[in-house]
Amino acid sequence: MTMTLGSGNLLYEPIESWEQLPDGWSFHECPGVVVDSQDNVYVLTRGEHPIIVFDKDGKFLRSFGEGLFSEDRTHGLYIAHDDSILVADDGIHTVQKFSSKGEKLMEIGQRNHPAPKWSGQPFNRPTSAAIMPSNGDVYISDGYGNSRIHVYTGTGEYKFSWGSPGIDPGQFMRPHNIAVDSNDRVYVVDREAHRIQIFDPKGNFITMWNNIHRPDAMVLWQDNIYVGELNGMSGVDDAPGMGHRVSIFDLNGNLLARFGAPEEGEGPGQFIAPHGIAVDSRGDIYVAEVAYTIRGRHMDPPRTPKSLKKFARKR
Repeated sequence: MTMTLGSGNLLYEPIESWEQLPDGWSFHECPGVVVDSQDNVYVLTRGEHPIIVFDKDGKFLRSFGEGLFSEDRTHGLYIAHDDSILVADDGIHTVQKFSSKGEKLMEIGQRNHPAPKWSGQPFNRPTSAAIMPSNGDVYISDGYGNSRIHVYTGTGEYKFSWGSPGIDPGQFMRPHNIAVDSNDRVYVVDREAHRIQIFDPKGNFITMWNNIHRPDAMVLWQDNIYVGELNGMSGVDDAPGMGHRVSIFDLNGNLLARFGAPEEGEGPGQFIAPHGIAVDSRGDIYVAEVAYTIRGRHMDPPRTPKSLKKFARKR
């Protein structure tokens, strides 16, 4: 019997073993996933091949980025309206830009030279980046060693920053993901504060959505925003019903649908650690997970749990 997830007109069917990796290849784990204008799927890994590309049917197309990233801290993946790609790497403290074919176009940040922790200067372990379509500016969430958003021109020139550690509006505990909508509103996932904050292009606070469990991944698609929620924090990380799910909101913050079993796992309808999320032209959802970091490395013996899942939208 086919499993159906979601609610209302947002219903999905899990697709098992969608990706067709070359013999001997593995993801290890997947911190990010995006879909281009042709519905090709780009998977950011923490494995030997940093970015692996598939067509819409899961057929392997190519890989790129070998030798350009840290070994195990590739972090955030973003695709722009022109199919260019941004990759945040908190291991080497940079954001790199690529064409869809894998040609490196730009690098922002001093590789392997982090800014002093909590200094507010770019970067100390950046987590994600996004491009504002109206002017090409690059917005970067920074991240693990800062509580800050930095803005650069499309050619990599620094413009301005905002944010500081805290829980008040405009402050951040951990700015983990960032997105920009067609009205130039900037959405920032503030993971440990269980919220998404929304700003104008200059960083002026507009509003916030609360009570989203450790929002980790985020993507805008049409009139909705899709959020992957991480599991519980230390001490309650194995508690049922705390995270490891996908939530879909409209752009006013109203919850439209949610799916993910209360218990973490690798089965259909289960998650361990959603960290990246993407939606293709058909409305199908792809969820990338850092399942090894969160769970697999703690197993006895350690192993690599499944870290990429696809959910086909039902019509």
